[in-house]
Amino acid sequence: MLSVQEALDYLMQAVRPVAESETLPTEQCWNRVLASDQLSQLDVPPADNTQMDGYAVRAADCTSGDALLPVSQRIPAGVVGAPLQAGTAARIFTGAMIPAGADAVVMQEQTEVQGDSVRILHQPAAGEWVRRRGEDVQAGSVILPAGTRLGAAHLGLAASVGLATLPVLRRLRVAVFFTGDELTMPGQPLKPGAIYNSNRFMLRGLLEQHGCDITDLGIVPDKLEATRAALREAAKGNDLIITSGGVSVGEEDHVRPAVQAEGHLHLWQIAMKPGKPLAFGQVGQSFFVGLPGNPVSSFVTFLLFVRPFLLALQGMPQQAPRSITMRADFDWPKADRRHEFIRVRCNASGGLERFVNQGSGVLTSAVWGDGLVSIPPGQTIQKGEMVNYLPFEFLGAV
Repeated sequence: MLSVQEALDYLMQAVRPVAESETLPTEQCWNRVLASDQLSQLDVPPADNTQMDGYAVRAADCTSGDALLPVSQRIPAGVVGAPLQAGTAARIFTGAMIPAGADAVVMQEQTEVQGDSVRILHQPAAGEWVRRRGEDVQAGSVILPAGTRLGAAHLGLAASVGLATLPVLRRLRVAVFFTGDELTMPGQPLKPGAIYNSNRFMLRGLLEQHGCDITDLGIVPDKLEATRAALREAAKGNDLIITSGGVSVGEEDHVRPAVQAEGHLHLWQIAMKPGKPLAFGQVGQSFFVGLPGNPVSSFVTFLLFVRPFLLALQGMPQQAPRSITMRADFDWPKADRRHEFIRVRCNASGGLERFVNQGSGVLTSAVWGDGLVSIPPGQTIQKGEMVNYLPFEFLGAV
């Protein structure tokens, strides 16, 4: 069996990122991946402006801390004021351009209006409450590099420099199917010995969250020829095929021999718990990943292997999952020869507590928990030790 790191390295070395791109209106680019660096053609802000409602002044006119200045003009946002005359103040509103000659803004809470004049009850320093031209973005700078998955803040930044369209890589095309004669869809009667197909909903949700176009071939019978036919169909025009179930060593596990018959199986079985029977290969021009059938095993192996593989296929920079060192408020006294990933959640005292039942079929542990603790092979945990915590948020599961 390969170690977790060996298996992940193998997948990453096999990646062929998508190259095709399209240009879309910026408002339609949420959750898409940028195809090229985006540069700003202007400074942001484009001119010095005020951070506060108040009065634009010359700091030298307010050294007494109690200056009385006539108000010479009013400058709302979007209006260009006249140059400020010495010994006067300009009423100014948040976001408005600083008039030539002014070098500070005094917030209105530090002033008193007296007729057509204002008393400045503060001694401002030059630059106070002034946003400088280009302090956020400078013309010619890269604001969004290629490979960025575009979230709300990214789209706002693109709009702030006037980018009405963005070049994005095409969506990754992923085919999925699920093996098992015992699988039943929710809404249908549950016969003796049957179970509902939870993995279909879980994996589809994870793929949609990662911006994939999904071809769902549904439930495939536990028969070799049916599995081979599903693989051939899934390979038509898809970048990746993901299956759930049928990759173990039982007589009814047909996915592995089907992949070997229709393509190539490059790796199988990883020294980890949960999730040992994970397979990787290729069918036609499509990559293949076979996930275990147990729901927690399928969930964990998707997060640890499929997600980084998806991101790399989508043209995003490769990076190891972010982790946090936290205190374990539990014991894990029995070492395993495999790399274990147990479901935990943060508690009110700043530590981690574990779910009582760590079985690979106990999907409630993934709902109850908010992350995984990584336990390398042969290691135990004593309460109070510092451990490696992988939040689901960092793994793209929320």
